[in-house]
Amino acid sequence: MKNLILFSLTCILLSACSNDRERYQYHDDHAPTAIPPLAHIEDVNPRYEPQSRGGNKDYRVRGINYKVWRDITELTETGGASWYGNKFHGHLTSNGERYNMFAMSAAHKNLPLPSYVQVTNLANKKQIIVRVNDRGPFHKGRIIDLSYAAAKKLDIIQAGTGQVEIKLIHFPEHESTSLLDKQQNESIYGTFTIQYLVTSSAAKATQLSNALTTKHNVATFFEKKNNLYYLRIGPLSSEAKTEALLKTIQKEYPKAYIIHQEP
Repeated sequence: MKNLILFSLTCILLSACSNDRERYQYHDDHAPTAIPPLAHIEDVNPRYEPQSRGGNKDYRVRGINYKVWRDITELTETGGASWYGNKFHGHLTSNGERYNMFAMSAAHKNLPLPSYVQVTNLANKKQIIVRVNDRGPFHKGRIIDLSYAAAKKLDIIQAGTGQVEIKLIHFPEHESTSLLDKQQNESIYGTFTIQYLVTSSAAKATQLSNALTTKHNVATFFEKKNNLYYLRIGPLSSEAKTEALLKTIQKEYPKAYIIHQEP
């Protein structure tokens, strides 16, 4: 009887290991062996997105219940950050997308999927913006699991973990309009952007874009032309809202102006 029990336990353990090997090509996670250039990978462009159909129900992992904060609008959290790489590359995330370790994405235990957060490495003050589309990390003291590219930009690859502060970037639906209304508005009126600064520094362009996104809850981007970076806000579909936003932006950047993109 004792031998039968031991045999049964062995079979269960082997089955679990076998299932893990069938799902993932690698047993242990690790950095990619062939690393493409990552300097060109920019922060994601935060915007309103409806919550995905997958990954937004309360769930249970390793005997612990986790609640999804579906109605959250503000969050500042400090704790450990880790990263996940080659083992999970190409596999489905919790909201049904494919994990790309070279994209600026992350996993969080409670935020609705997708969400956008600003992540600051408290040791070196480096800052990024990532799109949360997965669940984790399920280790005590850790609050976010970063993609390889995101962790590389924060300089925590070698250490494996780091202390960070994360801030939720929230976009109310009524400020973005529905996707259908936005498409209809753009087809009739075109889109509007606000250009507020031109700089020759890529670092300054990234820093100012991130700061403006956080301060005003707006989507920002910049274009590079002839070694100059043109910093812009948008695109926006409402001319009235663009003009109202311009008045606010001009308090910091008096030379800011609106660019109208015809449909």
